[in-house]
Amino acid sequence: MTRTRIALALTSFLLANSALAADQMTAQATSLTTTAASKIAQAALSECQKGGYVVAVAVVDRSGVPLALLRDNLAGPHTPQTAIGKAWTAVSFRNNTSNLVDLSGPGKPSAGIRDIPGVVALGGGLTISARGILLGAVGVSGAPGGHLDDACGNAGIKAIQASLELE
Repeated sequence: MTRTRIALALTSFLLANSALAADQMTAQATSLTTTAASKIAQAALSECQKGGYVVAVAVVDRSGVPLALLRDNLAGPHTPQTAIGKAWTAVSFRNNTSNLVDLSGPGKPSAGIRDIPGVVALGGGLTISARGILLGAVGVSGAPGGHLDDACGNAGIKAIQASLELE
């Protein structure tokens, strides 16, 4: 009888602890490396320079923290912070900033997004994903139009997209 009680108590204890172990208390996330961020930034900057645009390019990780920042020698003093803001906005809302321009315009239900500190609702912020996982974002500032900032950012992403998909 005592053995049965001990076995039952031990089984109950083990089952209770295994149930606790099933509830994860930490999370792991995949993000860009500084090497990947540097390659994206350089390719985006090169693309803009080919078009004659003087820009700054920022790449942030999935949390919005900058990993790489490049500024053309002649880019305006506002462009580095704006590029970081575009990248941060894209990763924060998990959406390209060109899409947010329309969604958050005056009179739209999401117009309040523009009032959140740090949000830059201008074209040029693009999310970076691979295998359906958000890895970070790139922001470009300084080309004469958000669509041109987008084109440079897309060139940066394209430069390493195949490598990201293979990992």
